[in-house]
Parts: sequence; structure tokens; C-alpha cells
Amino acid sequence: MAARRILAVVCAVSLAFASVIGPALAQKKSRGPALIRDAEIESLMRLYTKPIFQAAGLNPGAVHVYIINDPRINAFVAGGQRIFIHTGLLTQAKTPNEVIGVLAHETGHIAGGHLARMQNEIDRKSTAAIIGMLLGAAAVAGGAVAGQGEVAQAGGGIMMGTQGMAQRLVLSYARAMEASADQAAIKFLTATGQSGKGMLTLFQKLASQSMASLRNVDPYLLSHPMPLDRIRNLEISARASKYFGMPDKPEIVLRHKLMQAKLVGFLQPMQTVYQRYPTSDDSLPARYARAIAMFRSGDTRNAVTVIDTLIRDLPSDPYFLELKGQALLEGGEPAKAVAPLRQTVKMLPNNGLIRIMLAQALLGTENKANAKAALTELKLARKTEDDTASLYQFMAMAYGQLGDIPRADLATAEAAFYRGDKQLAEEKAKVAMATLKRGSSDWLRANDILNFVNRSDK
Repeated sequence: MAARRILAVVCAVSLAFASVIGPALAQKKSRGPALIRDAEIESLMRLYTKPIFQAAGLNPGAVHVYIINDPRINAFVAGGQRIFIHTGLLTQAKTPNEVIGVLAHETGHIAGGHLARMQNEIDRKSTAAIIGMLLGAAAVAGGAVAGQGEVAQAGGGIMMGTQGMAQRLVLSYARAMEASADQAAIKFLTATGQSGKGMLTLFQKLASQSMASLRNVDPYLLSHPMPLDRIRNLEISARASKYFGMPDKPEIVLRHKLMQAKLVGFLQPMQTVYQRYPTSDDSLPARYARAIAMFRSGDTRNAVTVIDTLIRDLPSDPYFLELKGQALLEGGEPAKAVAPLRQTVKMLPNNGLIRIMLAQALLGTENKANAKAALTELKLARKTEDDTASLYQFMAMAYGQLGDIPRADLATAEAAFYRGDKQLAEEKAKVAMATLKRGSSDWLRANDILNFVNRSDK
């Protein structure tokens, strides 16, 4: 159905410049995109978005930004107050202001309620499409029965024409939403004393990339405004702000470059890392990227040596300590990883991801006292990471080391539940309920898992 094809395309309101709508875009991949969890990058995204969300009248704690491992430049809103941003955008953005501008644009979609309004528009237009399809189907059937081929062909034309009209109307609505989000972004940026120059620069880059593919394309079959029109309107609004020439703060620029170095270090082959950050480059970002590439390749000793120079040169940065702990942990030295990770937790006490890594290091020592300490860290981490599967996986290990098998089974059930393994979650929840005290908080938790699994299967 045309309505389903339209919905598949526009349900995620996207940054990317105009794309031609066709059946291929409605196809879903069998496997979802790979999400990246990283304390440093997520902290930077919160720093970027908090003033924007406040200017938009949104609760910063209710809107979440997710990082997708994808080399393309893109970002989109989906599933309510959720912004998804590609690693390609983060690594290719020249300045923090470019990323902030994109996040402001996506915030404009959320503040404007565009996803809900688009769904309503689709539902309204779908009624017309459905009626047209039924009338067309009736004409096709009638013509076939009567042996009148021209009547059947006319019926087919009614079906295609009505679908096309509904599709064009919805896409027109989508283009209006994109223009609205652009203007909202400039408003939020101005309200927070930030420039719209970065947003304009990035959109100009996207426009130049898309021009060739949009040659001879019907503008009414696009989900976004035509690039040149969009840039012209955006530039007028951006330059009207008194903050247009406002540069990014040096400390934010450094964090931006360190984020890019981390992504390149973790996601790219070593050869690419050294091409972008040669040994002749002694900057913090270059050493950061090379240290990551070293420990990823198994050279933990040299990686730690480089990381120690980073800590020496910028002791206020907790993420260098986190990296040292991670390098030692993944290099098979969990006992040595505990100290730098504990220091990181002291600097970032509210970060659940780092507490989980500390717990992993403590468990790696296979010491009962450390297993108890690991449980403490994991329970604290649950305040912010209660739906993270690895948290419960390590919790199961901790209970196992302490000989508390019923709670180990419960934690295994929880880990399986958040991984989407319903069969294991159900199996372990039943085992835990059989051994835990009936009516206790742990028993009730196991029962909740069982109920959720059974309910989702119906």
C-alpha cells in the first residue's frame, strides 16, 4: 500500500537532504543499526544539547541522543523524544557548531511534535488512498468479469492515481516540517547565544553532494525541500542573528577533536588511524587515536605509555584515565585496571557506564571481596543503566563468585531479557522463582520478567 510505503520513509524525520521516494526505501534491514555506547561521547552530546533543549522548552533528562555506527552524514528523530546521530556526522563535522546545529534542527522536530503530526497526516491521507484503492479494485474486478479490458485498465489508473496523490500530499507536509525545523533551530541557537553558521556550512556541504543525484527529479517526490531553496532560506535566518560570527569555545573544540580521534581510533583500521594521525603529530587528539589503535592491536604496554603522557598533559580529563583502565582490562590485566577506573569514578560519580567497567575489572580479579565491591558498583550503575544487558551479566558473575546462585539466575534472566533472548529469560526467571523466597522483591522481579515475556509473545 502507498500509505505503508510513505510511513516507512517519513516515520523517522531526518536531517539528510532530499531523497527520491521509491519502493526500495521502504524495505527494512533484517538487522538493526549498531548503537555505540561511550561515556565521553554521550557526555559531550549532553553538553551540546542541554541548552538547546531548555531553549525549546524540553526537559533535558527526557530527551535521549543515541550514536549509530554509520559512516554517512545523517541524524534523525524517531520513537518520540529520541535523536539518533551517525558517527559519520561526528567524525566529518569540522566544528562543534556544525554538530550542535544538527542537534538543534532535530530538536525542532521534537519541539514541533512533527512525528505525531506526521502520523496524523498519514492516517488522514491514508483514508483517501484506501477509498481510491477500493474503488479502483472494484472497477478492475467489474471490467474483468465483463470481459472489458479497458475498464480494468481504468480501474488500475484510479488506484495508482489516488495513491500518488496521497503520497504527494504527505511529502508536501514533510517538506514543510523540514523547513519549520530549520527555522526552529536558528531560534534555539540564537536564544542560547550560539551561531547558526555551522549548521549552514554543513547543510551547504550536503546540498553540494546531493545536487547531482537530484538533477531532473520531480521536487514533489522529495521528502525535503530542494537544496538551493533550503540553503537560501536558512542563510537569511542564520545571518540575521547577532551571534552568526560567534566562534566555538577552545575547550569545546578540543573535546570535539578528542571525540573524533576516539571514533577513528576505535572504528578505523590501524593504517587509517596513522594516516590521519601520523607520529609526527604530537597533539592530544593524535596521541589519543594512536593509543587506542595500539591497545586494539594488542600492544597494551606502548598504549599505556602514551596514555600516561595524555594524563600528565591534561590531568583534569577523566576519559584518559578511563581509557587506561580499559586498555589494561582488555589487555588481560584487570587488577591494574581497577585503580585508574576508580579514579575515573571519583571524577564522574554519576556515570553508570564507567561504574560497569570498574565492576568488570573487579570481577576479573576473581576475588570475593572484589566481587562484593563490584556488586556495589553495579547497583549504583543501575540508577542510570537499568536497561543495559551487560550490567546484569556482570551482576550474575558477581553473585556466582559469591555463591548466591538464585540471584545469579535472576540477573542472568534480566540480562537475557534486555538482550531480547526471551527463551533464556523465561527459563532463568522460572529457575530463580523456584529458589527465591516467594513474595520477596527479587521473586517479584523474576515474576515481572516472566509476565513481560509471556505478554510479548501474545
